[in-house]
Amino acid sequence: MPIANRLTCAAAALALPFTAAAPALADDHGGSAGPGFLATVETAEGAIAGTVSIRPTASGMMLIGIDLRDMPPGLHGVHIHETGDCSGPEFKTAGGHVAGDANHGVMVEGGPHPGDLPNVHVGEEGRLAATFFNDRLTRDHLTDADGAAFIVHAGPDDYES
Repeated sequence: MPIANRLTCAAAALALPFTAAAPALADDHGGSAGPGFLATVETAEGAIAGTVSIRPTASGMMLIGIDLRDMPPGLHGVHIHETGDCSGPEFKTAGGHVAGDANHGVMVEGGPHPGDLPNVHVGEEGRLAATFFNDRLTRDHLTDADGAAFIVHAGPDDYES
């Protein structure tokens, strides 16, 4: 059973399945508006792939930082999903994107979801390093009873479907 106040992370990319380590609600010392979430992402084999952090800022936006290694090269969609359970090879237990009252994608009226993030490019060296601001995602989206999950998809998001 997921524990409230925890962000569960997983990365699922092409033939390289990833699962999540137990994340910790971390103290933030970076001038933000309170503590944030920090999760260590591990491969299915138990190797540490990197970290994902989400922290509130004084402006009210969330600052999302992704730092992963050994990812398959190419363009990948990244999202915050609604359930902090990343069981199984396809991570369907993570549910849909954190949606709020919005539609999916920046290219549709009424979008994007709070969990929609821009596509990321992983170079041939396998490094995924990205930072985003998100003004739709809230602490409540991440700390409800079933938590939340971070997912790196095998391919890019089309920003509308």
